[in-house]
Amino acid sequence: MANYFSSNFTLGILGGGQLGKMLLYETRKFDITTHVLDPSDQAPSRLACNHFEQGDLMDFDTVYRFGKKTDVLTFEIEGVNVDALEKLEQEGTTVYPSAATLRKIQDKGVQKQFYKEHKIPTSPFKRYDDKYKLNEAIVRKELHYPFVWKSCTGGYDGKGVSIIRDAEDLIPLPEDACIAEKLIPFKNELAVIVARTPDGDVSTYPVVEMEFHPEANQVEYVICPARIDDIVAAKAREVAKNVSEAFGHVGLLAVELFQTEEDEILVNEVAPRPHNSGHYSIEASYTNQFEQHLRAILNLPLGKTDSKVGGIMVNLVGSEGFTGSVVYQNIEQILKLDGVTPHIYGKKETRPFRKMGHVTIVHENLDQAREIAAQVKKTIHVISE
Repeated sequence: MANYFSSNFTLGILGGGQLGKMLLYETRKFDITTHVLDPSDQAPSRLACNHFEQGDLMDFDTVYRFGKKTDVLTFEIEGVNVDALEKLEQEGTTVYPSAATLRKIQDKGVQKQFYKEHKIPTSPFKRYDDKYKLNEAIVRKELHYPFVWKSCTGGYDGKGVSIIRDAEDLIPLPEDACIAEKLIPFKNELAVIVARTPDGDVSTYPVVEMEFHPEANQVEYVICPARIDDIVAAKAREVAKNVSEAFGHVGLLAVELFQTEEDEILVNEVAPRPHNSGHYSIEASYTNQFEQHLRAILNLPLGKTDSKVGGIMVNLVGSEGFTGSVVYQNIEQILKLDGVTPHIYGKKETRPFRKMGHVTIVHENLDQAREIAAQVKKTIHVISE
């Protein structure tokens, strides 16, 4: 096994946002040398890595040149140049998750087709090359309202997803390739994080439950363990594990799921990296998701995924009506509450619904944790000067 610790080994990270910053807590803990590439000179990761470069993640030459300086390359965002990753792999750089995995996931149309081909349960869908083809299908009555519209590429944090209830909802949609999914009534939105090593060792984290903001279509609370039946939880972990096996990915795979009214588990979509739904693990788990990602991509033994205590994560997003230099109003008030840990991402500028941080609440009693989480949400506000 390679010597990763206090050595010349270099881990490259594409993307320097908050996920990169939290991954760097763990590389610092293990004294692993890191290089980070991000388009912004204000990237949250710039201060914690050993070497920071500013550059375009979608530019072939930039990604290729950066990758050549590293021994293992990983990413904290899907929007990177996959052609450059493929060339790096051909020339001997280890890339985890692999370019092949990322290529299947980057395009939601390809991702959904992958589930269909591998008999992974997912909601019925059709892919359309552009908005004209989508409209044509509606006129021909091949597609009926309501349905879920998703952009094939570029969607994140609730962007690129809309529920289409009538013709008026179609007007603001972009012209790009998209998928139309059947609108499934569901009880819960769940997620399972799966870790997998190059040797094929696999472990799953407990199922989490996600509560969404009704307007922003962003996750407001992540609750672990999910308040669901044990049989449903076991089924969710099994489905997530099957998705991981099908992709043959290495690293972390966050699998977002729907629990239907009939307690079936359907795969919504996946992210091949540490994920918002796993942030609770920093305080609540034996092995947090970021350390587990490192263990997986470096082919080290995977850590224990159980929770030590119940955990709830509250996203801190920019308040509506505020843009500019960020102020975390009443942060000292939430610090008075038991079991509360804020994580501030280091983004100096706030704007409405931008992810600016999160707060974890740990408690032996999940109902009480949920009450404290609501108090946190009510108390702290992300505003501008």
